Amino acid sequence: MSKGLEVHQFPCLDDNYGYLVHDRETGMTAAIDTPDATPILAALKEKGWKLTHILNTHHHADHVGGNLALKAETGCTIIGPKVEEAVIPGIDRAVSEDDIVQLGASGARVIEVPGHTRGHIAYSFADAGVAFVGDTIFALGCGRLFEGTPAQMWDSIQKLAALPDDTVVYCAHEYTQSNARFALTVEPQNDALQARAKEVDEKRARGEWTVPTTIALEKATNPFLRPASKDLQETVGLTGAPLVDVFAETRRRKDNF
Repeated sequence: MSKGLEVHQFPCLDDNYGYLVHDRETGMTAAIDTPDATPILAALKEKGWKLTHILNTHHHADHVGGNLALKAETGCTIIGPKVEEAVIPGIDRAVSEDDIVQLGASGARVIEVPGHTRGHIAYSFADAGVAFVGDTIFALGCGRLFEGTPAQMWDSIQKLAALPDDTVVYCAHEYTQSNARFALTVEPQNDALQARAKEVDEKRARGEWTVPTTIALEKATNPFLRPASKDLQETVGLTGAPLVDVFAETRRRKDNF
């Protein structure tokens, strides 16, 4: 984390996380998605911060549900994906691939990551070493393909996997324990995954969060980033197949898990 940027994480709804990103130098503060206005306002009050921006990743209700209430309360600027501009409540600025969203001294690069929805985007604060990926990848998982194709999602995941290994990844949900159970069915030979699944179970038993994660950890253990694994390919019956096909079969199995 850079000295100038602070991330505050807190639970929202049943299994969402809320995130506030605060630039210490200017006081600018962004909410990454708005699952529910009430806990976001409570978090702002707790930290003594004023909301200046909302950065939406996609249009689903558990990501934009608090937009209008927060805008009415704070007058913040709402930024979201160009492709979904028509369905982002209160949007002021629509952004696309490689656009920069400035938050005080820190800039976030927009990465288009369609698959979960048609216009899903992520925000990468490279200088701070953090990325907010919405529902594209989760700790040990990836989002369902509600609007996109396996090929789109695999391309999107590769974009995120290309970020520096030490990038801290903030995803939108606490799904890790169930994701781990599935991951072990498709790559049970993965020692790093076995160790991580055990650690996740221990954390959840203590009521602790398993998010954020890192790109390196996901590349080592998340089956949706690992279609090149020979063990995974063998388990799903696609040894030597194109990686997109291995990814698609892994996602199909998760849908039916």
